[in-house]
Amino acid sequence: MPPATPAPQTDATPAAEILMIEGGQPLHGEITIGGAKNSVLKLMAAALLVDAPVTLKNVPNISDVWVMAEVIRHLGVDVTNPADNQMRIDAHNVTETSATNEYVTQMRASFNVLAPLLARYGKAQVSLPGGCSIGKRGVDLHIKGLEALGATVDVTHGVVTASADKLIGADIVFDVPSVGATENVMVAAVTAEGKTTISNAAQEPEITDLANFLNAMGADIHGAGTHEITIFGVPRTQLTGLSYEVVPDRIEAATYVIAAVATGGDVTINRVRPQHFQAVLSKLVEMGANITTPTPTSIRIQPAKTTLTAQNITTLPYPGIPTDLQAPLMALLCTATGSSMVKETIYENRFNHVGHLRRMGASIEQDGNTAVVTGIERLSGATVSATDLRAAAALVIAGLAADGATFIRQLHHMDRGYDGLEAKLRSLGANIHRLREDALPKGVTL
Repeated sequence: MPPATPAPQTDATPAAEILMIEGGQPLHGEITIGGAKNSVLKLMAAALLVDAPVTLKNVPNISDVWVMAEVIRHLGVDVTNPADNQMRIDAHNVTETSATNEYVTQMRASFNVLAPLLARYGKAQVSLPGGCSIGKRGVDLHIKGLEALGATVDVTHGVVTASADKLIGADIVFDVPSVGATENVMVAAVTAEGKTTISNAAQEPEITDLANFLNAMGADIHGAGTHEITIFGVPRTQLTGLSYEVVPDRIEAATYVIAAVATGGDVTINRVRPQHFQAVLSKLVEMGANITTPTPTSIRIQPAKTTLTAQNITTLPYPGIPTDLQAPLMALLCTATGSSMVKETIYENRFNHVGHLRRMGASIEQDGNTAVVTGIERLSGATVSATDLRAAAALVIAGLAADGATFIRQLHHMDRGYDGLEAKLRSLGANIHRLREDALPKGVTL
């Protein structure tokens, strides 16, 4: 496992390691998917609501989990190092309601400690969040939602300060279905007085997972996974500790599906919920991919019976194609027959991987939030750099399918969200290794 106190890292931090991939090898075999990054971080934060131990199961070994652990440790929470992908969180002795250290600004999900601290202590102070540089991800909807519940919120010098003598249920309508705002308001409303209704709520499976977690804790939440969520406030004394298994990571699962399709492999992926990324599976089948679901919790990818063909892709809130899979899908489209149009509607800076795919020979023309990808016969290995978490996944997929060797720098992005990626890919027959830049094989230069 990583050390309990990871060193803060930024995009400017030089990467000591690189990923070397010898492409052209079809993937074969079986892998198992871990817990969802985009859920476990929010469950860790929500555990602050209760002063009894919480045990999370199926916790992925990724750097974002360790950063969140440090965020809540600095609040006085006892967080044990996971064993067998389990983590124990005990928030009975919270000593701080201010989360403004360097770890908070490193990761966007850390902002989710705002609601449970406010709900439990009537006050909270949290730095504005960081994370991947993929666009303006403001917190206006979070603030408006908390204010609707009766909180006073101030933003000064990059720090959000919230206070409330008492939170009271309210009818809240979001302008857009924000995942983070839905989560923060839902958590704050758990112990608010009366009934809260969130309209135009986000519908992502991670929202449902958080609601299931809170309900298992003693909350009274209905409608998660739909556009309207209703929360009936309960006394905080009704909340109890619990043991809870994190939902499988749909983004990780889909990434391996795309990698198998890109390499023409035969791969079975276990412990998945295919319905959580059905829009992506359907699009891959439209391209010509050979995908079946042998069981309700497994997916099998076999070599395509026809040449993969171009498809247009538009990212949308759930249940549409996730923005987190736009870059991996673009990597696949680079060698599909014909021209594809990829439109990014969620984040304005999520095409940072385009230049690196071009270094591998891809034919991509970008105009604002739209890119046209003209398929070529084969990508070529090159030295590239990950610019964010999902761009890293795209470059890995491109490297697996390319001729020759690909060297990927800035691996800290990849480590934020993929547990044991190299080991899983090696188990499928990929020639992939993590190396120090000063220990490259003889004759290899970057």
